[in-house]
Amino acid sequence: LWQTLFDIHPAAAIVGFGAIALHLLWDRLPALKNSLVPAPLVVVLAGVAGAEFLAGFGDAWVIEASHRVQVPVAGSPGDLLTFLQLPDFSAFGQSTLYVAAFTIAIVASLETLLNLEAVDALDPYQRRSNPNRELVAQGVGNVTAGMIGGLPVTSVIIRSSVNIQAGGRTRLATIVHGGLLLVCVALIPAWLNRIPLSALAAILLITGFKLASPALFREMWDQGRAQFLPFAGTLVAIVLTDLLIGILIGLAIATAFILYSNVQRPIRRIREQHIGGEVLRIELANQVSFLNRAALVQALDEVPEGGHVLIDATDTDYIDPDVLSLIHEYERQTAPARGVEVSLDGFREQYRQVEDHIDFVDYSTRELQSRLTPENVLELLRAGNERFRSGRRITRNPKRQQLQTASAQYPMAAVLGCIDSRAPVEMLFDVGLGDVFVARIAGNVARSKVLGSLEYACVVAGAKLVVVLGHTSCGAVNAAIDLFDVEGSIANATGCDNLDVLISAIQESIDRDEVGDKAEWSDERKSTYADEVSRRNVERTIETILRESAALARRAEAGEIAIVGALYDVSTGEVEFLDDVAAA
Repeated sequence: LWQTLFDIHPAAAIVGFGAIALHLLWDRLPALKNSLVPAPLVVVLAGVAGAEFLAGFGDAWVIEASHRVQVPVAGSPGDLLTFLQLPDFSAFGQSTLYVAAFTIAIVASLETLLNLEAVDALDPYQRRSNPNRELVAQGVGNVTAGMIGGLPVTSVIIRSSVNIQAGGRTRLATIVHGGLLLVCVALIPAWLNRIPLSALAAILLITGFKLASPALFREMWDQGRAQFLPFAGTLVAIVLTDLLIGILIGLAIATAFILYSNVQRPIRRIREQHIGGEVLRIELANQVSFLNRAALVQALDEVPEGGHVLIDATDTDYIDPDVLSLIHEYERQTAPARGVEVSLDGFREQYRQVEDHIDFVDYSTRELQSRLTPENVLELLRAGNERFRSGRRITRNPKRQQLQTASAQYPMAAVLGCIDSRAPVEMLFDVGLGDVFVARIAGNVARSKVLGSLEYACVVAGAKLVVVLGHTSCGAVNAAIDLFDVEGSIANATGCDNLDVLISAIQESIDRDEVGDKAEWSDERKSTYADEVSRRNVERTIETILRESAALARRAEAGEIAIVGALYDVSTGEVEFLDDVAAA
């Protein structure tokens, strides 16, 4: 660096700094930036003009050939063929040839693949290039170039990004680019040799800065050390060594982070409360290697005696044979000795040591239904809603449940809900096939046919709990408020002949003195009052059930079932139970 400071050519430096300033100015002025003339072309022409201008101040300001482009100049068209050189096949016996060829092939291929990804990101149309086709074309080009004494062919980010900035949109841009280079080298080499290298360096600096701006470094820093350290390590290694070694060092750093992350969190442990009891689900990672063995051993050792563990490999593509042997040994020997039940799910057919089987019950059976009390069922529904709100729903096998429940059903509860599309009962309580009966009717009102369904659920099918489920922002309730005191019949006002029964039932929960002049209500007041009416409507529906269904009333009186009200908040996802079982 010290020697370079005393080896600066003043004219070349002036041209270089002037080219940088011109490039920046061109990019800053919208009229120039959006013109048909690309900034790099202007910079090159200005660099040539500047070099010629400075040469008029004397020999000290002349930019020599060593600071300019150097293209061979042919005396005649026939001399162009003399520039081509056939390979020296006698060098095939030299080992250095193969080392050089391998290094060039790897560097050129890596550079092309990296450049391809970068160019695709710069593409304004966000298209995706085919890397296989690109490498095949590069290989054919390198063989051809090598046979005529040319330099290796590779894709580079500077030329590609400048091409995009100049308006290139298709593959034809590259072909035209190559054709122009060929024509210029063949026809005007003397003019090309007038271009100062410092002007070209200015283009490289500006383009490179655009590709590696401080914003990029901040972005990589914000992504965390697992992204920034491989990025920074690759950058420093390339500068201090070369492209191939730098990329290999960067890959090694990134691989170390991947392995460290894999060792730290190779599995996920989730405690799931199924109908049949608690199950510890151990979810394996996508790739399970020998590095994960210790973590899996620790997780299995933490399963309490008499517990149940599910080892889930549903999302796993590879499991190391050593880990498979560990699972097989735990299932056959360790778990039985500790009274632990083991279930396996998602293991592929090629893993012959282990086979899928689920030994715990994740659906309502006759035995479970007979053991459950109304209090138990209510707690199961509360826990299910908590899972729904937290996003940690129980993992179930729908096909297995469908087969197991095909012959009979033993539901633990019956839910009278609204037909609103935002209140699907099975999702809100995170239940599976065969677990609950669901009757849905606008406004969750108890008409005669609905009562018949609830009686069947409890008296015949053995459900232990009836839940009347209303919800906030209910369309049926809002309609009942809007149509309160409407002139004429509801059918005339709405054009729907069968709405009278539903709307009239909901309107029983509306207090005439509270309504007053609805035209003066704000949206917030109407929303709050509608939610209050939804709550009253749930309570009134329970009263209707107990009054009009003697069968359900007798069982509720005897404590065989419970009837509770609940209100689902469509904004938070929470189901609020209005009464506890004892009060019900």
